[in-house]
Amino acid sequence: MSESPPTTPVCYRHPGRETYVRCTRCDRPICPDCMREASVGHQCPECVNEGRRSVRPARTAFGGGTAGRHGYVTKALIAVNVLFLLLSIASARGGDAAVGGAGFGGLMGGSTPLTEWGAVLGRAYLSDYTLGGIAEGQWYRLVTAMFLHYGVLHLLLNMWALWVLGRSLEANLGRVRFAALYLIAGLGGNVAAYLFSSPRAATVGASTAVFGLFAALIIIERRLGRDISRIIPILVINLVFTLAVPGISIPGHLGGLVVGALMALVLAYAPRSRRTLVQVAGGAIILLVLLVLVLFRTAQLLT
Repeated sequence: MSESPPTTPVCYRHPGRETYVRCTRCDRPICPDCMREASVGHQCPECVNEGRRSVRPARTAFGGGTAGRHGYVTKALIAVNVLFLLLSIASARGGDAAVGGAGFGGLMGGSTPLTEWGAVLGRAYLSDYTLGGIAEGQWYRLVTAMFLHYGVLHLLLNMWALWVLGRSLEANLGRVRFAALYLIAGLGGNVAAYLFSSPRAATVGASTAVFGLFAALIIIERRLGRDISRIIPILVINLVFTLAVPGISIPGHLGGLVVGALMALVLAYAPRSRRTLVQVAGGAIILLVLLVLVLFRTAQLLT
Protein backbone atom coordinates (compact mmCIF):
# COMPACT_ATOMS: atom_id res chain seq x y z
CA MET A 1 0.00 0.00 0.00
CA SER A 2 1.54 3.34 -1.08
CA GLU A 3 1.73 6.33 1.25
CA SER A 4 -0.36 9.44 0.39
CA PRO A 5 1.69 12.51 -0.57
CA PRO A 6 2.08 15.19 2.15
CA THR A 7 -0.60 17.91 2.07
CA THR A 8 0.56 21.51 1.55
CA PRO A 9 -0.76 23.85 4.34
CA VAL A 10 -3.37 26.42 3.29
CA CYS A 11 -4.31 29.73 4.89
CA TYR A 12 -6.98 29.22 7.55
CA ARG A 13 -8.81 32.32 6.28
CA HIS A 14 -8.29 31.67 2.57
CA PRO A 15 -8.40 27.88 1.97
CA GLY A 16 -7.44 28.24 -1.69
CA ARG A 17 -4.02 29.73 -0.88
CA GLU A 18 -1.05 27.57 -0.02
CA THR A 19 1.40 28.88 2.54
CA TYR A 20 4.23 27.73 4.77
CA VAL A 21 4.07 30.77 7.09
CA ARG A 22 2.40 30.35 10.44
CA CYS A 23 1.13 32.82 13.03
CA THR A 24 3.70 33.04 15.81
CA ARG A 25 0.93 33.25 18.38
CA CYS A 26 -1.65 30.60 17.40
CA ASP A 27 0.47 28.60 14.91
CA ARG A 28 -2.20 28.65 12.20
CA PRO A 29 -1.05 28.99 8.57
CA ILE A 30 -1.55 32.48 7.10
CA CYS A 31 -1.16 33.83 3.58
CA PRO A 32 0.56 37.13 2.71
CA ASP A 33 -2.76 39.02 2.86
CA CYS A 34 -3.33 37.84 6.42
CA MET A 35 0.18 38.44 7.72
CA ARG A 36 0.55 41.20 10.33
CA GLU A 37 4.11 42.04 11.22
CA ALA A 38 4.92 41.43 14.88
CA SER A 39 7.99 41.91 17.06
CA VAL A 40 8.94 38.32 16.12
CA GLY A 41 7.61 36.88 12.88
CA HIS A 42 4.04 37.48 11.78
CA GLN A 43 0.63 37.16 13.42
CA CYS A 44 -2.86 36.59 12.03
CA PRO A 45 -5.50 39.36 12.19
CA GLU A 46 -7.42 37.67 15.01
CA CYS A 47 -4.36 37.42 17.25
CA VAL A 48 -3.45 41.04 16.52
CA ASN A 49 -6.95 42.21 17.52
CA GLU A 50 -6.89 40.07 20.63
CA GLY A 51 -3.55 41.53 21.58
CA ARG A 52 -4.84 45.06 21.17
CA ARG A 53 -7.76 44.35 23.47
CA SER A 54 -5.47 43.02 26.18
CA VAL A 55 -3.16 46.06 26.11
CA ARG A 56 -4.24 48.89 28.42
CA PRO A 57 -4.43 52.29 26.67
CA ALA A 58 -1.71 54.77 27.53
CA ARG A 59 -2.57 57.31 30.22
CA THR A 60 -1.13 60.61 31.35
CA ALA A 61 0.30 61.09 34.81
CA PHE A 62 -3.15 62.27 35.97
CA GLY A 63 -5.22 59.48 34.45
CA GLY A 64 -6.29 61.12 31.20
CA GLY A 65 -5.98 59.75 27.69
CA THR A 66 -2.99 60.68 25.57
CA ALA A 67 -5.28 61.97 22.79
CA GLY A 68 -5.25 65.26 24.70
CA ARG A 69 -1.92 66.11 23.11
CA HIS A 70 -3.80 67.00 19.92
CA GLY A 71 -5.58 69.87 21.67
CA TYR A 72 -9.03 69.05 20.31
CA VAL A 73 -10.90 70.44 23.34
CA THR A 74 -8.86 73.65 23.33
CA LYS A 75 -9.63 74.17 19.65
CA ALA A 76 -13.31 73.38 20.18
CA LEU A 77 -13.58 75.89 23.03
CA ILE A 78 -11.99 78.58 20.89
CA ALA A 79 -14.39 77.76 18.07
CA VAL A 80 -17.40 78.03 20.40
CA ASN A 81 -16.23 81.41 21.71
CA VAL A 82 -15.72 82.73 18.17
CA LEU A 83 -19.17 81.44 17.17
CA PHE A 84 -20.78 83.22 20.11
CA LEU A 85 -19.11 86.50 19.12
CA LEU A 86 -20.42 86.15 15.57
CA LEU A 87 -23.90 85.48 16.92
CA SER A 88 -23.51 88.47 19.24
CA ILE A 89 -22.67 90.73 16.31
CA ALA A 90 -25.58 89.32 14.30
CA SER A 91 -27.97 89.97 17.18
CA ALA A 92 -27.22 93.71 17.01
CA ARG A 93 -28.00 94.18 13.32
CA GLY A 94 -31.61 95.09 13.79
CA GLY A 95 -33.27 97.92 15.72
CA ASP A 96 -30.83 99.90 17.84
CA ALA A 97 -27.65 98.23 16.61
CA ALA A 98 -24.55 99.58 18.32
CA VAL A 99 -22.68 102.03 16.13
CA GLY A 100 -20.24 104.84 16.68
CA GLY A 101 -17.74 104.56 19.51
CA ALA A 102 -18.60 100.99 20.41
CA GLY A 103 -18.39 99.78 16.83
CA PHE A 104 -21.06 97.92 14.91
CA GLY A 105 -22.49 95.03 16.86
CA GLY A 106 -20.08 95.67 19.72
CA LEU A 107 -16.99 94.97 17.64
CA MET A 108 -14.99 97.38 19.77
CA GLY A 109 -16.48 96.52 23.12
CA GLY A 110 -20.17 97.39 23.13
CA SER A 111 -23.05 95.38 24.53
CA THR A 112 -25.40 93.50 22.23
CA PRO A 113 -28.79 91.80 22.71
CA LEU A 114 -26.98 88.46 23.04
CA THR A 115 -24.59 89.69 25.74
CA GLU A 116 -27.55 91.21 27.59
CA TRP A 117 -29.29 87.83 27.40
CA GLY A 118 -26.31 85.73 28.50
CA ALA A 119 -24.19 87.89 30.83
CA VAL A 120 -23.81 87.27 34.55
CA LEU A 121 -26.47 89.53 36.02
CA GLY A 122 -27.77 89.40 39.55
CA ARG A 123 -31.16 91.10 39.26
CA ALA A 124 -32.03 94.12 37.14
CA TYR A 125 -34.41 95.47 34.53
CA LEU A 126 -33.43 94.63 30.96
CA SER A 127 -33.75 96.83 27.88
CA ASP A 128 -37.24 95.46 27.25
CA TYR A 129 -38.27 96.58 30.76
CA THR A 130 -38.58 93.04 32.06
CA LEU A 131 -36.91 91.96 35.30
CA GLY A 132 -34.13 89.47 34.62
CA GLY A 133 -31.04 87.95 36.14
CA ILE A 134 -29.83 84.84 37.93
CA ALA A 135 -31.97 85.63 40.95
CA GLU A 136 -34.98 85.58 38.60
CA GLY A 137 -34.25 81.98 37.64
CA GLN A 138 -31.95 82.63 34.66
CA TRP A 139 -29.23 80.30 35.94
CA TYR A 140 -28.03 79.60 32.41
CA ARG A 141 -26.17 82.94 32.64
CA LEU A 142 -23.58 81.29 34.90
CA VAL A 143 -22.55 79.17 31.90
CA THR A 144 -23.27 81.33 28.85
CA ALA A 145 -21.30 84.27 30.24
CA MET A 146 -18.01 82.38 29.91
CA PHE A 147 -18.49 82.12 26.13
CA LEU A 148 -19.55 85.72 25.44
CA HIS A 149 -17.30 88.75 24.96
CA TYR A 150 -17.57 92.51 24.64
CA GLY A 151 -15.97 92.88 21.24
CA VAL A 152 -13.15 91.44 19.17
CA LEU A 153 -10.30 92.73 21.33
CA HIS A 154 -11.80 91.16 24.43
CA LEU A 155 -12.15 87.86 22.57
CA LEU A 156 -8.65 87.88 21.10
CA LEU A 157 -6.95 88.44 24.45
CA ASN A 158 -8.81 85.57 26.08
CA MET A 159 -8.43 83.20 23.13
CA TRP A 160 -4.68 83.79 22.93
CA ALA A 161 -4.38 82.90 26.62
CA LEU A 162 -6.63 79.86 26.14
CA TRP A 163 -4.51 78.67 23.19
CA VAL A 164 -1.25 78.98 25.15
CA LEU A 165 -2.49 77.52 28.45
CA GLY A 166 -5.05 75.06 27.12
CA ARG A 167 -2.82 72.95 24.90
CA SER A 168 -0.32 72.27 27.67
CA LEU A 169 -2.99 71.44 30.25
CA GLU A 170 -4.99 69.28 27.86
CA ALA A 171 -1.88 67.28 26.95
CA ASN A 172 -1.15 66.64 30.65
CA LEU A 173 -4.69 66.06 31.87
CA GLY A 174 -6.44 64.51 28.90
CA ARG A 175 -9.52 65.80 27.13
CA VAL A 176 -12.24 65.03 29.69
CA ARG A 177 -10.33 66.28 32.74
CA PHE A 178 -9.24 69.44 30.94
CA ALA A 179 -12.81 70.19 29.82
CA ALA A 180 -14.03 69.69 33.39
CA LEU A 181 -11.30 72.01 34.70
CA TYR A 182 -12.20 74.73 32.19
CA LEU A 183 -15.94 74.60 32.82
CA ILE A 184 -15.70 74.39 36.61
CA ALA A 185 -13.19 77.25 36.77
CA GLY A 186 -15.35 79.40 34.50
CA LEU A 187 -18.44 78.56 36.52
CA GLY A 188 -16.60 79.37 39.75
CA GLY A 189 -15.59 82.78 38.44
CA ASN A 190 -19.15 83.56 37.36
CA VAL A 191 -20.53 82.47 40.75
CA ALA A 192 -18.03 84.81 42.43
CA ALA A 193 -19.14 87.65 40.16
CA TYR A 194 -22.75 86.90 41.13
CA LEU A 195 -21.84 86.87 44.82
CA PHE A 196 -19.72 89.99 45.09
CA SER A 197 -20.78 92.29 42.23
CA SER A 198 -23.66 94.71 42.10
CA PRO A 199 -26.87 92.90 41.10
CA ARG A 200 -27.19 95.38 38.23
CA ALA A 201 -23.65 94.80 36.90
CA ALA A 202 -23.41 92.59 33.80
CA THR A 203 -20.18 90.67 33.14
CA VAL A 204 -19.09 88.33 30.35
CA GLY A 205 -15.88 86.72 29.16
CA ALA A 206 -13.81 83.54 29.16
CA SER A 207 -11.31 85.20 31.50
CA THR A 208 -12.96 83.53 34.52
CA ALA A 209 -11.94 80.16 33.08
CA VAL A 210 -8.60 81.48 31.78
CA PHE A 211 -7.54 82.62 35.26
CA GLY A 212 -8.43 79.16 36.49
CA LEU A 213 -6.16 77.71 33.80
CA PHE A 214 -3.32 79.96 34.99
CA ALA A 215 -3.60 78.57 38.51
CA ALA A 216 -3.99 75.02 37.22
CA LEU A 217 -0.91 75.24 35.02
CA ILE A 218 1.21 76.31 37.99
CA ILE A 219 -0.10 73.42 40.11
CA ILE A 220 0.17 70.79 37.38
CA GLU A 221 3.67 71.83 36.31
CA ARG A 222 4.80 71.92 39.93
CA ARG A 223 3.34 68.43 40.50
CA LEU A 224 5.38 67.19 37.53
CA GLY A 225 8.53 68.75 38.97
CA ARG A 226 8.89 71.34 36.22
CA ASP A 227 10.06 74.94 36.42
CA ILE A 228 7.23 77.46 36.95
CA SER A 229 9.33 80.60 37.25
CA ARG A 230 8.18 81.86 33.83
CA ILE A 231 4.47 81.35 34.57
CA ILE A 232 4.17 83.26 37.85
CA PRO A 233 5.26 86.69 36.46
CA ILE A 234 2.65 86.42 33.69
CA LEU A 235 -0.04 85.63 36.25
CA VAL A 236 1.07 88.55 38.44
CA ILE A 237 0.90 90.92 35.45
CA ASN A 238 -2.63 89.75 34.69
CA LEU A 239 -3.65 90.22 38.32
CA VAL A 240 -2.26 93.76 38.36
CA PHE A 241 -4.10 94.44 35.09
CA THR A 242 -7.30 93.11 36.66
CA LEU A 243 -6.98 95.36 39.71
CA ALA A 244 -5.85 98.49 37.86
CA VAL A 245 -8.12 98.67 34.81
CA PRO A 246 -11.67 99.91 35.43
CA GLY A 247 -14.59 97.81 34.23
CA ILE A 248 -12.93 94.42 34.76
CA SER A 249 -14.75 91.96 37.01
CA ILE A 250 -12.34 91.50 39.90
CA PRO A 251 -14.54 88.91 41.67
CA GLY A 252 -14.90 86.97 38.41
CA HIS A 253 -11.16 86.78 37.77
CA LEU A 254 -10.22 85.97 41.37
CA GLY A 255 -13.07 83.48 41.68
CA GLY A 256 -11.94 81.66 38.56
CA LEU A 257 -8.38 81.65 39.88
CA VAL A 258 -9.36 80.12 43.23
CA VAL A 259 -11.80 77.53 41.87
CA GLY A 260 -9.41 76.56 39.06
CA ALA A 261 -6.68 76.05 41.65
CA LEU A 262 -8.95 73.87 43.79
CA MET A 263 -9.96 71.71 40.83
CA ALA A 264 -6.34 71.40 39.73
CA LEU A 265 -5.33 70.25 43.21
CA VAL A 266 -8.01 67.55 43.05
CA LEU A 267 -6.79 66.39 39.64
CA ALA A 268 -3.09 66.54 40.49
CA TYR A 269 -3.03 64.99 43.96
CA ALA A 270 -5.73 62.31 43.78
CA PRO A 271 -4.25 59.00 45.02
CA ARG A 272 -3.28 56.72 42.16
CA SER A 273 -5.22 53.71 43.50
CA ARG A 274 -8.56 55.58 43.48
CA ARG A 275 -7.65 58.42 41.17
CA THR A 276 -10.73 58.68 38.97
CA LEU A 277 -13.14 58.22 41.89
CA VAL A 278 -11.43 60.94 43.94
CA GLN A 279 -11.26 63.30 40.96
CA VAL A 280 -14.96 62.89 40.18
CA ALA A 281 -15.93 63.22 43.84
CA GLY A 282 -13.75 66.30 44.27
CA GLY A 283 -15.27 67.98 41.23
CA ALA A 284 -18.77 67.13 42.47
CA ILE A 285 -18.05 68.65 45.88
CA ILE A 286 -16.81 71.88 44.28
CA LEU A 287 -19.96 72.05 42.15
CA LEU A 288 -22.11 71.43 45.22
CA VAL A 289 -20.43 74.27 47.12
CA LEU A 290 -20.94 76.60 44.16
CA LEU A 291 -24.62 75.61 44.05
CA VAL A 292 -25.04 76.43 47.73
CA LEU A 293 -23.40 79.84 47.20
CA VAL A 294 -25.74 80.61 44.30
CA LEU A 295 -28.76 79.69 46.41
CA PHE A 296 -27.47 81.87 49.26
CA ARG A 297 -26.97 84.89 47.00
CA THR A 298 -30.35 84.37 45.35
CA ALA A 299 -32.07 84.34 48.74
CA GLN A 300 -30.28 87.59 49.61
CA LEU A 301 -31.44 89.36 46.45
CA LEU A 302 -35.04 88.19 46.75
CA THR A 303 -35.53 89.26 50.37
